[in-house]
Amino acid sequence: MEKLKELYTQWKGCEPKSITPLTGAGSNREYFRMVDESGISTVGVIGTSLDENKAFIYLTRHFTKRKLNVPAILAVSDDGMRYIQTDLGSVSLFDALAGGRNAGGRYNVEETQLLVNTIRMLPNIQIRGARELDWDYCYPQPAFDKDSVLFDLNYFKYCFLKPVNLDFHELKLEADFRLMAKDLTAEKTESFLYRDFQARNVMLDAEKNPYFIDYQGGRKGPFYYDVASFLWQASAKYPDKLRNMLVDEYYDSLKNYTEVPSKAHFTSRLSLFVLFRTLQVLGAYGFRGYFERKKHFIDSIQPAIDNLRALLKNNNFQYPYLIDVLTRLTQMPRFVKIEEPVAKRQDGYRTVENDVYKAHPADGPATFSKYDNKGELKVRVFSFSYRKGYPEDESGNGGGYVFDCRSTHNPGRYEPYKKLTGLDEPVIRFLEDDGEILSFLDDVYSMADRHVKRYIQRGFTDLMFCFGCTGGQHRSVYCAQHLGEYINTRYGIEVEIIHREQNIRTVLKAHRV
Repeated sequence: MEKLKELYTQWKGCEPKSITPLTGAGSNREYFRMVDESGISTVGVIGTSLDENKAFIYLTRHFTKRKLNVPAILAVSDDGMRYIQTDLGSVSLFDALAGGRNAGGRYNVEETQLLVNTIRMLPNIQIRGARELDWDYCYPQPAFDKDSVLFDLNYFKYCFLKPVNLDFHELKLEADFRLMAKDLTAEKTESFLYRDFQARNVMLDAEKNPYFIDYQGGRKGPFYYDVASFLWQASAKYPDKLRNMLVDEYYDSLKNYTEVPSKAHFTSRLSLFVLFRTLQVLGAYGFRGYFERKKHFIDSIQPAIDNLRALLKNNNFQYPYLIDVLTRLTQMPRFVKIEEPVAKRQDGYRTVENDVYKAHPADGPATFSKYDNKGELKVRVFSFSYRKGYPEDESGNGGGYVFDCRSTHNPGRYEPYKKLTGLDEPVIRFLEDDGEILSFLDDVYSMADRHVKRYIQRGFTDLMFCFGCTGGQHRSVYCAQHLGEYINTRYGIEVEIIHREQNIRTVLKAHRV
């Protein structure tokens, strides 16, 4: 940080009045908003890779010469590890589209126009931006090729397929990977492949003009890739009608910059790149989510699986074993959304149309308990101290779990944490850095998933999870809070979290997922 301040002072002639850290998503770079006495702000960047910094700085200066909408580089440190750029503000396209996204993909006229403006500007940076560009500056490689495709496909295999425990024949899968890599690189191109073109990497100025950032991983490559990256972004929830319209807008704009293939050929090639991009982002979500435990990426997995499921349904890809693996992946219980059962009466017995038991027809309809189809499921999650006994089951149902957290490393043994709880950042950091609690919760999540899904299917109304530790203060509080938030986020049902010994009670309301 001190060296970044020195760079600012050398460039500006005075120290910044204020420095505020900016939040990053998937990047290891650190960003800071630096404001001078007159209120003019710039963004200071501390990178972790010299080659990556060099790529961004070169590409930015090149794109600036081409008069493209990118930030300007204002100063660079002698060692190349820090630089200062113009501040494009705090509103990304992703932020501006929050209303349509939260409405389940119902984008209004203004939001739709922002998307049109952005997608029509993409060919400008892809085609004009590629002219006279020295590809040797690109990081980590100058061009999209078979090796880079295979790297990303294997990234998907090792960081997503294996962690979700899906069985597959490695050699058969590798054969289809190689065939897919050959097809993806079959067409030669001179365009700039942005690589991470998504709504989070588009900033909007005061007039809502789009500006592009985070293209340091770009290289020479096919323009289809960026269209797939942008329009099939997992969390965007673009409806098919809007997505098809935006594809048409891009295709129409592309004609202004280069000779284009037929629409049928373009659409076919685009579908292949959508499949590849979907597998690529699942690999990234697996690594950032399952291994690094970053919530944003974990939350993005289900929408990406939904995209993959729709893609497999609407296309006939010529990679039989890969498609078999992907089909089985989308059918895994952890990725199948639960539909509410529809109650009906048959011969005096309560049954459901989505029968969770799939009995043989000769067995007749199943009988159900008095708890079936009573209403929406509500989950209660407790933290408690074993010294004060188990939490009381107020529902009378008696169903649920009690988990003993005392096998995990106890922060309460150390003086700095004695007066804190599992809700406090220092304790959270201690537990997550240690890692035992994360492995413990992985097993809990697996059991909770199966139980919650079945209770939703059967229309049960009450389920209880309890986490006990020595004092009901650190480990049990952390686990109860995280499981409660996990269930509420994943299933959209009401969850009440009770930290009994801390006298804290929180209700997470039901919501649509």
